[in-house]
Amino acid sequence: MERDLAAIIKAYDVRGIYPDQLDAELAERVGGAFAVVVGAASRDGGPGAIVLGRDMRPSGVELSEAFKQGVTAQGVDVIDIGLASTDLLYFASGSLGLPGAMFTASHNPARYNGIKMCRAGAVPVGAETGLATIRELVAEPVPAPAGVVRGMVTERPMLDAYAAHLLTLVPLECIRPLKVVVDAGNGMAGLTVPVVLSHGSLTLVPMYFELDGTFPNHEANPIDPANLVDLTERVVAEGADLGLAFDGDADRCFVVDERGRPVDPSALTALIAVRELARHPGATILHNLITSRSVPEIVSAHGGVPVRTQVGHSFIKATMAETGAVFGGEHSGHFYFADFWNADSGMLAALHVLAALGGSPAGTTLSSLVGRYEVYVASGEVNSKVSDAAGAIARVRATFEGRPGVSLDFLDGMTVAGPGWWFNVRLSNTEPLVRLNVEAPTGDEMAQLRDEVLGLIRA
Repeated sequence: MERDLAAIIKAYDVRGIYPDQLDAELAERVGGAFAVVVGAASRDGGPGAIVLGRDMRPSGVELSEAFKQGVTAQGVDVIDIGLASTDLLYFASGSLGLPGAMFTASHNPARYNGIKMCRAGAVPVGAETGLATIRELVAEPVPAPAGVVRGMVTERPMLDAYAAHLLTLVPLECIRPLKVVVDAGNGMAGLTVPVVLSHGSLTLVPMYFELDGTFPNHEANPIDPANLVDLTERVVAEGADLGLAFDGDADRCFVVDERGRPVDPSALTALIAVRELARHPGATILHNLITSRSVPEIVSAHGGVPVRTQVGHSFIKATMAETGAVFGGEHSGHFYFADFWNADSGMLAALHVLAALGGSPAGTTLSSLVGRYEVYVASGEVNSKVSDAAGAIARVRATFEGRPGVSLDFLDGMTVAGPGWWFNVRLSNTEPLVRLNVEAPTGDEMAQLRDEVLGLIRA
């Protein structure tokens, strides 16, 4: 197959520009390979099936149909849940006990599409757990087994069941009235939010709920502050209690307080961790190495066991299973829950925030609620395009290694820590970038350190 499969089938998922990199032919081949790798039984050997969902990108219809052809050619049935958020697909995989595939390019621009895949019970399929094998099988079409009966396709909407399940995990019955602005970014939150957050105590102010994968208003990428401007302005104009912003496939949630200021995902991780520890005293809580050092400090202060992990959902989910952790959070707005099959759900995180604020005394603001968890000053993720990424990181290492009181570790990229501060540099798994995250006790210290490291990266 004449295309760079390594550039498309990556560490965590399939991702590429449609149709130049990812087209119907490739989608069909991936479908066949996926059916083989996840070990779904053929129709001759039993009721093998996978669940399939897609987001609102226009190319998703063609690509998901081709994927179904690849799956069913292997004798495997497809349960098509239709338009869905990624965490809705995880719910389907978990509740039905079946492997799943979700057509989405998450927060990427409109010209992209992709496939996130999981085994039964929403167990991730990453490079070391099946994606590398899928890439090998895709290089040549996967032949159908001799005499196989083509699988069947059935449609099964699961949105209502998903909403009901989430509300059993975080009930909203007793919360006080809240006004909430929600920016769906023309992504899948426009489908899920009206159903999940239809509680009578919530007054919803919708923004960009129309499902439109061309993203006519702004990119569905709330980690970029430019895409939060509309939300922050609307929260202030409405006098709302908070704002919620979701990415394209609605598995990530970012929160804006009543002043229109974004809440650090690390503070949300700490808030949710405290709530989970109240339910599960002494439990293990995961945090990736980019989250604030306040997270493990707060987890320990509340009797929990913090565990530091690599960045990325496949690592987090695997560590959740290994450690029995009840919750995990990432700097990027991904939040993982043991009672959601160790999968990430932006909607479940949003429910925790609404329950925490709505369960607080009248007059309590979100800024005051999360302020206790915002101890340090972070740079956010600063990306640099460089011709020699390895050389850039080597320059940083040579500068800081051996400084008094400074330590280095290489759990994920390179983390450099000193008295009260740390920074991490790592390569992107999805783009040709060097990523930098810095944290320090004050804004001035953070800015000084950030600028020094950026100077070395971009030299």
